[in-house]
Amino acid sequence: MNKSKPSSTMWIFTVGPLLLLVAIIFILRLKAGPAFFSSPFGIALFVAAFVCLVIVGAAEYLRIAVQRGADIHERHLQEIASTLTDRLQQISVLLGTMSEQQMLSDTAKSVAFRDKDREAVRRAIREEIARQDWEAATVLADEFERQYGYKHEAERFRDEIRKNRADTVKRQIGEQTVQLEKYIVAESWGLAIQEAQRVMALFPNEPSVQSLPQDIETRRQDQKRKLLDTWHDAVSRHDVDGSIEILKRLDLYLTPAEAETMQETARGVFKEKLNILRMQFSLAVQDHKWTDAIRLGESIVAEFPNSRMAQEVAEKMDTLRKRAATPEVAKT
Repeated sequence: MNKSKPSSTMWIFTVGPLLLLVAIIFILRLKAGPAFFSSPFGIALFVAAFVCLVIVGAAEYLRIAVQRGADIHERHLQEIASTLTDRLQQISVLLGTMSEQQMLSDTAKSVAFRDKDREAVRRAIREEIARQDWEAATVLADEFERQYGYKHEAERFRDEIRKNRADTVKRQIGEQTVQLEKYIVAESWGLAIQEAQRVMALFPNEPSVQSLPQDIETRRQDQKRKLLDTWHDAVSRHDVDGSIEILKRLDLYLTPAEAETMQETARGVFKEKLNILRMQFSLAVQDHKWTDAIRLGESIVAEFPNSRMAQEVAEKMDTLRKRAATPEVAKT
């Protein structure tokens, strides 16, 4: 900034009084003497010269003061300008840094925040495992390997996901197949198949569940073989009651062809059962054990309704009930 120049009118305050002083000296030289200074003109001239001198001094002081104020103001402005220049330079550097950071590529940013990003992905994988979102956890593990190159750690994550998923699904399947197992134990095979279909709908992607119908049929055939073995053993031991009980259970398993092959043996068992009941009935009547006779007679009629023995017993039942209802007869 240039220093301010004195105004063009300042020469009046300097040159004017000097000319007046020169004029006074010239006059004094022309009219020297004491009488001149006591005359009005001399006094006026002297006063004018004095005033001019005062004006010259005041003007010079004012000029110096104005010049000094201008210098101080200029220095202050220079300081402000210097401060602003420094601030602008700092802002320029900051903006340059921000611009450089903004212009960083995705790869550079990923390198700068690599550790934090890796830890964030690890936490995300564990959170998905805890929520049992196996697909999301697997995708994150694959991304962890692809983006950061941690193949072994990603494989450990995938192993953990598979193990947790297998354990969780196994537990859920166990909870859902409790009723199915009860039906199998009760040999309610139709209900077992219905329950299996329900469980299969819950786990459509589980091979162990989708094979439930085959598993049920396998267990059904195993139970059938056990019953057949038990049947043959009971028949060979002449366990009539046991043979008949097993035969009733076998009715759920035998095909018509299989039943045909067992028909002759079954008739023999029932015939033997009927003979036993006939003998027991006859002994009860002979011993006047009317209550036992009635019970045996009812069994014969119920179990062998088409037999001749059942017809004969049915004809005697009214008489047996009357005798059982008569105290005197019942005691004889």
